[in-house]
Amino acid sequence: MRIKGVIFDMDNTLLQSRIDFHGMKSEIHKYLVELGVAPSALPLQKLTTSMLIDQAVLSGRMDAASMKQMWNIAKKYEIAGMKNAELEPGARKLLDFLKDKLRLVVVTNNSGEAAETALSENGISSYFDLVVGREFMGRMKPEPDGFVYVAEKFREELAVQDWLAVGDSWIDRQASEAAGIEFVAYRPEADKWNAAGVQPGNSIDQWSEFFHYLK
Repeated sequence: MRIKGVIFDMDNTLLQSRIDFHGMKSEIHKYLVELGVAPSALPLQKLTTSMLIDQAVLSGRMDAASMKQMWNIAKKYEIAGMKNAELEPGARKLLDFLKDKLRLVVVTNNSGEAAETALSENGISSYFDLVVGREFMGRMKPEPDGFVYVAEKFREELAVQDWLAVGDSWIDRQASEAAGIEFVAYRPEADKWNAAGVQPGNSIDQWSEFFHYLK
């Protein structure tokens, strides 16, 4: 196989998570408004939670305590949404095939703790050489920090072009391609991608189709 490493998104890519992203974003926004960090009139429909958090962090108006509280809000939704999350159809079969053949990594905007717990509960944590939660990123997806971190971590054995990334969201594509890593969209929802002004490009509707991109 020409590809030597795969970087997976987690939510709705490997796992059928039920995270209430709308509720998370609304509660974080409310908290930031109360702090005076964010205006009440924000076009939230055009912002992901990670983009909202990024703006707050870059404002320079949050101390350590307020930062911790903001992350705790996100973590609360992540843990609830990951509880009893099941694998996407075909994910285990794919991982069984790829294990010990390629480097396998997860890059997620979730906390590392929530990610590790969800992967462990589904019995797939051992498949991955590395799980990169938001703690490893200066800025979350759609910024490329997580992917750059992975490329740097394995730079002695893999070049950037040896990697392939896969995820369901436009932020996954934007982040991976900004890092120079080829991307395949997994079951992209056209309305969400169109609203962000990003096209999926190469895409698959089921994991059995992914093998084509590894050759």
